[in-house]
Amino acid sequence: MSYSKISQVAHYLPEQVVTNDDLSQIMETSDDWIKSRTGIEERRISKTEKTSDLATEVAKKLLLQSGYDAQDIDFIIVATISPDSMMPSTAAIVQANIGAKNAFVFDLTAACSGFVFALSTADKFIQSSQYSRGIVIGAETLSKTLDWSDRTTAVLFGDGAGGVLLETSEEPYILAESLNSDGSKGGLSSGITALKSPFSVESVDQPYLQMDGRSIFDFAIRDVSKSISNIIETAPIEANQIDYLLLHQANNRILDKMAKKIGIPREKFPANMMSYGNTSAASIPILLSECVADGRISFDGSQTILLSGFGGGLTWGSLIVKI
Repeated sequence: MSYSKISQVAHYLPEQVVTNDDLSQIMETSDDWIKSRTGIEERRISKTEKTSDLATEVAKKLLLQSGYDAQDIDFIIVATISPDSMMPSTAAIVQANIGAKNAFVFDLTAACSGFVFALSTADKFIQSSQYSRGIVIGAETLSKTLDWSDRTTAVLFGDGAGGVLLETSEEPYILAESLNSDGSKGGLSSGITALKSPFSVESVDQPYLQMDGRSIFDFAIRDVSKSISNIIETAPIEANQIDYLLLHQANNRILDKMAKKIGIPREKFPANMMSYGNTSAASIPILLSECVADGRISFDGSQTILLSGFGGGLTWGSLIVKI
């Protein structure tokens, strides 16, 4: 049986920085109001780049770091809720941009859990022994989906991309997983929907991302914390053997409360939402890449990390990974 391991990590962010003070110039808000409720201080906002542009830069970095040619890649999965278009997929555009003509490609939509779901999917492809390596990317330009007059949502999100190269391994590096969905609560966080036809009885027009922040907050503390505790209990390791828990970067207060609920020191929960805001499917791989870059994660197979995403759908999922 084949197994998979993460062999490379990379991330890419737009150059433009938008601070909380910048937002206070266009809406009724303030740095103190945003920071005290979320921990967010600034975010990156794309000026001209599309989601595929951000994802392409990540793919190029992964190839450069690995030494592989683009034609060595068997598949590309892009997790996103802000694609360039429904078709071609963002992954198809990335494929064309890097020349990965031998890869099959598709987008995966699971909101803030997207990267975890995509990484789990990619792992199964490699376990099948039919494929040797693939690129998994979380990428978003959420700034293009927001109502910038709505301070309850616009202050939360940012743009960015992160990803990994997944390769065949002789031993398992993904040790445990838990993937979950509850479509009955999908209305708590909903996005761009525009259904219009001269032949339909009813049309819906919701042009902006909307979210019930309080309900999502409560869901994360209650359900996601329980799910993380459960996967740790069933994993072939002890809780104290987990070096870091890389959770979706939505809100610093969520991390504080979840750490207490799970019973693991807060120091093991890295955070970067203060610099980037909520980048949905991109948040976990961006954080992973930064932790490798700054040396917190040694990336030599000696550490164990937990990746956990949660958000719209509702979706939530965790993976325990050696890295």
